Amino acid sequence: MSLQLALNGHAKDLGGGFMVRRLLPSAQKQSVGPFLFLDHFGPVTEHPGQGHDVRPHPHIGLATVTYLFEGAMMHRDSLGAVQRIEPGAINWMTAGKGIVHSERKPDDLLDKEFVNHGLQLWAALPREHEEAEPAFVHTPAESIPEADVGAAKVRVLIGEAFGVKSPVATFAPTLYLDVHLPSGGVFELPALVEERAVYPVSGDVLVDGVPLPRQTLGVLEAGKAVRIESTGPARLAVVGGAPLDGHRFMWWNFVSSRKERILQAADDWEAGRFDKVPGETEFIPLPERKPL
Repeated sequence: MSLQLALNGHAKDLGGGFMVRRLLPSAQKQSVGPFLFLDHFGPVTEHPGQGHDVRPHPHIGLATVTYLFEGAMMHRDSLGAVQRIEPGAINWMTAGKGIVHSERKPDDLLDKEFVNHGLQLWAALPREHEEAEPAFVHTPAESIPEADVGAAKVRVLIGEAFGVKSPVATFAPTLYLDVHLPSGGVFELPALVEERAVYPVSGDVLVDGVPLPRQTLGVLEAGKAVRIESTGPARLAVVGGAPLDGHRFMWWNFVSSRKERILQAADDWEAGRFDKVPGETEFIPLPERKPL
């Protein structure tokens, strides 16, 4: 069967009432390709004097991948990077041996009402790169290649597909597509990478005739092309890549193939040994419940 799993995810409060739908990880599936974390946030209306800022917090062993459909946010990190994130751009932050970042409402939108809507994923770094030097790379929307595939309009955010290649550099074979389908449209998705999943951000679809409701992550059978049909206008994210090179331990904002590395990172954050984000004085404290 082409559709191996259908993951409904669960609601998660990131703080201050900022709710997201978390699809990965799940009890049934830790990862799809390198992606072991997938949050869908919004659409949420941001009001003047009210926001869902994410204060400085640390990461190790992963790369965050942020993509907006609507809205804007301001990224700052301990490398000194300051980047406004807007719809259509890909923002890849390599945590490696350790980075700290914040995500806040841009100053020019503090007194405005607007909608934020997007996806944030974490890609686990291969074991040989878990302690890589941290980095942040912004790829603007106009640099993301597009392709017409039958009725579908496809943006190749990461990876290579349909004769075009994204400029976003990764540490392992990775695929990330943004697909628009008209009502009654058909999208033939080849087995571009070993592991793939489809996430209808909006609109319900059929995967080889099997219903996949909106905001459900459908994990696909390996090595098989699938036919995706939309019952109305639909927008899909396709994610995947080469399988992870082993199990990953996850606790709070830390990912590693070694439990002791996560314990070390927790101690380092509590002791203030991570680099600071220039200009930031706030931070998210370590959770009271520490890793065992």
